[in-house]
Amino acid sequence: MVRNLVARWRVLRRVLDDGRRLGSCYRNYSVLNRSETIIGSRSSSSLPKLPFSSSSSNAPDFHFPTPSFQHRRPICSASDPSNIVLITSEDQFNKALRKARDEALPAIFYFTAAWCGPCRLVSPVIKELSKDHPQVTTYKIDIDQEGLVRTLNELNITSVPTFHFFQSGKKAGEIIGADVAGIKNIVEKLYK
Repeated sequence: MVRNLVARWRVLRRVLDDGRRLGSCYRNYSVLNRSETIIGSRSSSSLPKLPFSSSSSNAPDFHFPTPSFQHRRPICSASDPSNIVLITSEDQFNKALRKARDEALPAIFYFTAAWCGPCRLVSPVIKELSKDHPQVTTYKIDIDQEGLVRTLNELNITSVPTFHFFQSGKKAGEIIGADVAGIKNIVEKLYK
């Protein structure tokens, strides 16, 4: 079965590469005259018969939808009971950073991306830690958000996951990478 399909595919590619088009099946993509033969060829019998070609005049037209790349996986679940706040704009990030610095509130800034494998590995650990330490607000920042490019450059965020830990209004620590043991240690040390 597979060999047969491969052979048919090769025949189809050869026909298309030679500049000839299939008759009625690809009616919209070929130049046909009234007798349903390809202009420039001697007869329609010179074309190989393919399993999906049809000699009837009501052959289906194939319309393939264009792929959509607009689908994105959510970075944070809205129904999650933990205290993880999703940051989506530069303004939100600046407010959160001011809150951590000026009000001296304990905070974790978690820089991540939906396509990042290590970020997905660390995500359940961060959820668990945020539930265990409800006094600490975790801010989850997707680095692919359009409005955050300048802020990320200023903070020198060059890889993900990156964690900035704030305690008493100051940056108390930073971890770059998916170091689960390091993250747990620094959270336990700073936010007992």
